[in-house]
Amino acid sequence: MTDEYISKIEEITGRDQRKRVLEIVRIMRRHDFVRNFIKQQNPEEVRFALEELGPTFIKGGQILSTRPDLISPEFISEFKKLQDDVQIDSFESVSKTFREQTEKNISDVFDKFDEKPFASASIGQTHHAVLKNGTQVVVKVQHPKIKELVETDLTLFRQALKILKLAPEITVVDPKEILNQLQESLLNEINTEIEIKNGLEFYRLNNHDGIIEVPVVYEEYSTQKILVTSRMDGESIKKLAASSLSDDPTERKLQKKERTYIANALVKNFIKQVFVDNFFHADPHPGNILFYRLKQDDPRINELESTHEFEKKSGSIKASIKTEQKLPPYRLVYLDFGMMGRLSPLLAEGIANVIVALSKKDTQEISQAVLSICNRTGEIDEEDFTDQLGIFLTPYLKQGLGQIDFPVMLYDIIKLCRKNNLQVKPEVTLLIKAFGSLEGIVSQLDPDLSLMDVARPFAKEYFKRKFNWKNELDEDLITFGRAVKSTPQIPIKIEKLLDTLNQGRGRFTLRFKGQDKFIDRIETIVNRLIITIILASIILSSSLLVQGSMEHPAIYNIGVAGYMISFVVIIWMVASAIWHHFKK
Repeated sequence: MTDEYISKIEEITGRDQRKRVLEIVRIMRRHDFVRNFIKQQNPEEVRFALEELGPTFIKGGQILSTRPDLISPEFISEFKKLQDDVQIDSFESVSKTFREQTEKNISDVFDKFDEKPFASASIGQTHHAVLKNGTQVVVKVQHPKIKELVETDLTLFRQALKILKLAPEITVVDPKEILNQLQESLLNEINTEIEIKNGLEFYRLNNHDGIIEVPVVYEEYSTQKILVTSRMDGESIKKLAASSLSDDPTERKLQKKERTYIANALVKNFIKQVFVDNFFHADPHPGNILFYRLKQDDPRINELESTHEFEKKSGSIKASIKTEQKLPPYRLVYLDFGMMGRLSPLLAEGIANVIVALSKKDTQEISQAVLSICNRTGEIDEEDFTDQLGIFLTPYLKQGLGQIDFPVMLYDIIKLCRKNNLQVKPEVTLLIKAFGSLEGIVSQLDPDLSLMDVARPFAKEYFKRKFNWKNELDEDLITFGRAVKSTPQIPIKIEKLLDTLNQGRGRFTLRFKGQDKFIDRIETIVNRLIITIILASIILSSSLLVQGSMEHPAIYNIGVAGYMISFVVIIWMVASAIWHHFKK
């Protein structure tokens, strides 16, 4: 990032904001951005507009590519092509940022610091460095003025949309909701302190979980714009997944066994993140997961992992047995903790319910489980929703996991929920997105392994841990006691019911599906019929008044006023009918 770019940011955030608004409007009009985006059409044209609009919008598009709850699968696929085209900050600029943030010079903290970054993106750039104690680290430094640029561009973007005056037409997505979600995500992205906390927590929960490793976050050197983490070995796991298997049968068998182990390790760790930690990596794409092999002289080559733990308690005596086995000579590394998901215990239980219901292929149970993880935005016909969901899921329940297109399925489920006044909670859509990303890696490593096959027993195990036998037994005993107490009264209640029916005092209430909508429709028709009769009466009366009162101006004016009122009411009824027709 050059001084020219920095001055451009200062110009944007200063007095010349009007120029930037007009620039945004001009680019949007040229690419028909608003119409294409809200109707989710021509994704390539929208991507071109984002690239032309600059770093804030490029980063926004990249964030949206991880939100299948907000945009269509076609847009997600296109936005994944967005590449950061940001020039590198000078070393003087980096030094200035570091000094402003830490009140120290780079030389005071690091024994060595590469002046040229090895990566640069919209928000910041990363350098290799060595601490004074010899520890190799990676230093991520935020671009100068990026916070001001993002905040200003978001504000100006809202102004630009007002200038464009969105047409009141049927839309596929809600632009206001998307803009609010995008603003929250972008502002979190530029606040490195959030990533610091996430990194510390993820390290505590997952480092050395089998072959999983997590970089150390050096909190004492990190600030709102600086992130210092340990340097990790390895290359993207995509390289391993894409590599060809050996032609030698023995070697090929060993390679398959290794890939199956790695796939299982990824899945089991992810399920642990969800159901045990309730805190998961929301963007586990191949670039954020590294793979490397240990050298023969590495002390970690002899590390052990627990494979089974057994604990028995008898009175005050507790005995535990732990079995261990040697870890394989390779490791997986998680990176980038800017986008994380967090679940409440209640929501985690709801997701476990969905998984168990899916395994049983019971649409009624699936429907109830889905309802429990959604927010209700209006009146809901649960029976109708269950029928629609059953019809939608039928073909999916007959397919294998590898045959399902997750982005398309998720987007269709979200549309079905919105149609029924249900809003899938953001944490859930984030989880399903992460689940889909990880499933893509796993299917490459081991096509026969299904995430659902691993998740199902884990979800059942989750219920076993949450199940309180004492409480359940107490509740069952109370219920049984009430049932025993009520049993002798059953003949008396039956006799009272027969007496009531015999005396003609019984009343039955019948309801049918769609009853409320039907009654509303009948009421609307009756109201319009009454208004029509009244209008006909007014028009007839006005005609008599006008015809017979030529010499009486006051009476004549009353007749004309009746005509005018009738005309206004007729126009209103026609306009209302047209509006309701297009609203459907």
